[in-house]
Amino acid sequence: MIDIASLLSFILHLDQHIQWVFDSYGIWIYAILFFIIFAETGFVVTPFLPGDSLLFAVGAFAATGSLNVFFLFMLLSVAAIGGNTVNYAVGYKLAPAITKGKKVRFIKKEYIERTRKFYEKYGGKTIILTRFIPILRTFAPFMAGVGSMSFWKFQMYNIIGGIAWIGIFLYSGYFFGNIPFVKQNFTIVILVIIIVSLIPAAVEYVRHRRQN
Repeated sequence: MIDIASLLSFILHLDQHIQWVFDSYGIWIYAILFFIIFAETGFVVTPFLPGDSLLFAVGAFAATGSLNVFFLFMLLSVAAIGGNTVNYAVGYKLAPAITKGKKVRFIKKEYIERTRKFYEKYGGKTIILTRFIPILRTFAPFMAGVGSMSFWKFQMYNIIGGIAWIGIFLYSGYFFGNIPFVKQNFTIVILVIIIVSLIPAAVEYVRHRRQN
């Protein structure tokens, strides 16, 4: 019988078990990583799945020569963009219920509200900016669908955001993940990368405030 709690704990900390997954499943690790990156946004109700830390850890592991980093970049970019596209479609489908204030099962109203406020400040660029913010990146494409953003406009932001997110974290891990200091301060390094990646959002916010 499968221990659901243990399985969930393993998935949430997959970044710490990359070597074991590779040793156990070999080339199938590519499919596993694709599924997790896709599911984080694609399933709407799974924002808790690892994203930033997993990408960084996978990049560091690829630097050992076990995985092809360019193939990972292409594959996981498709997963990220595809996940957001499915999420957008779900939001579009549920738009009538959301706009009428109905409660949607499994989706916290507070997350929807936080994402809505982000849209009020940044508009369509929210799709790019929230790629670097856990939780919000799962609900941004959903709210784009609810708000009936045109599909092609959404895809433009989606592609830019997905490629930027995968590229920054994957290649940061690839080039810096095996430095002793980085390995010893893994969590801090991930937070620094997230903060640095959000600088454009901070600049945009200041500019927006000045214009108002």
